[in-house]
Amino acid sequence: MSFFFVRLTLRRFRKTAAMAAASATGDSPLFLVDYLLRLLRVLVLLALWRQIFAHRGIVSGYSLPDVLAYTLVAGAFAEQLTPHTELDTAFWLGTLPVTMLQPVSLVAHFAADMVGRWLPGLILFTLPLMLATPLIGIDPGPASLASLMLFLLSLILGVTIGLAVEFLFGGLTVALDQGYWVVARIRTALTTLLSGALLPLALLPWHFGAAVVWLPFAAIASAPLQIYTGTGNAAGLLALQAVWALALWPLALQLWCANRERMVSYGG
Repeated sequence: MSFFFVRLTLRRFRKTAAMAAASATGDSPLFLVDYLLRLLRVLVLLALWRQIFAHRGIVSGYSLPDVLAYTLVAGAFAEQLTPHTELDTAFWLGTLPVTMLQPVSLVAHFAADMVGRWLPGLILFTLPLMLATPLIGIDPGPASLASLMLFLLSLILGVTIGLAVEFLFGGLTVALDQGYWVVARIRTALTTLLSGALLPLALLPWHFGAAVVWLPFAAIASAPLQIYTGTGNAAGLLALQAVWALALWPLALQLWCANRERMVSYGG
């Protein structure tokens, strides 16, 4: 019976992801424009780092090759390092109560939808960008084979933490009876500044990065990228990620269960 349940759950997850992937490319032919803009952003950041690090050697433990690899991988895996579901859209359209009635858990539904929307980007953007790195003079290889394997594990943990943060902020929206876009903007600002997805936290001024590395936002993006580039202690970073994942998910689920009856106020 348990095997049948797991198989059915995986099938539902796979079907939801496939529909999301088809929707991401079929709703509008302009989806390629987003990839071009992301590529432009990566190229601009790489050019800026080359200017900033010119003749400066090691800065806060990072050399120019380290920063370039960090920036390139951060751009290539931007969607995975800044995980974002369609929860905000569901709030806005008032479809969340209907989603809660579907024969799959709320978290699994939005996670499957998110993974499905990643697939076109991984194929059409991430893979070509990583293969084209010799053309822009960057070695994007990991510090070692072990670093690559640990990076993948850390990336999964980071996505897990990112989902927990997403549902925590969603639950707070309902509990505080606030417009979701207000809360979403606050979350976006915090994530952009504190996650390390934009730039290495060690390069933040006034030693600010040394403090924020302990926050869950840094566990989403900074930890995997440090492991990939070999600029952080992999064992310590993975342990901290595991602690945040175990701490945040019970809190997020409890917050949702305590406030689900108030969801009617967002029913449109």
